[in-house]
Amino acid sequence: MAARRLTAAGMNILERNWRCRDGEIDIVASDGDSVVICEVKARRAGGPEHPMAAVTPRKAARLKRLAARWLADRWLAEHSAPPSGGVRIDLVGVLLPAHGAPVVEHVRGVT
Repeated sequence: MAARRLTAAGMNILERNWRCRDGEIDIVASDGDSVVICEVKARRAGGPEHPMAAVTPRKAARLKRLAARWLADRWLAEHSAPPSGGVRIDLVGVLLPAHGAPVVEHVRGVT
């Protein structure tokens, strides 16, 4: 659902579930000249926490480290320079109700 939402917003999915010893990036996408590191969080409706609340300052710092690692390991291996549009961290929250369709929310530039 998250990848479909990003694609519908005009982004190109570059990679899913990229892992290294420091952690995992759920989705890496391009948005024009920018690279987007996307964290996906899903929660059941009525639970104690909204999906968007799951990205704490600690998690945001970890995502920044993972973004730098991905750029060094993957992007720069194929390109001679960092992306001209920079790197952005987005969040896709999926709220799963007991009945009906999931609600998908995309927030750009969360950190």
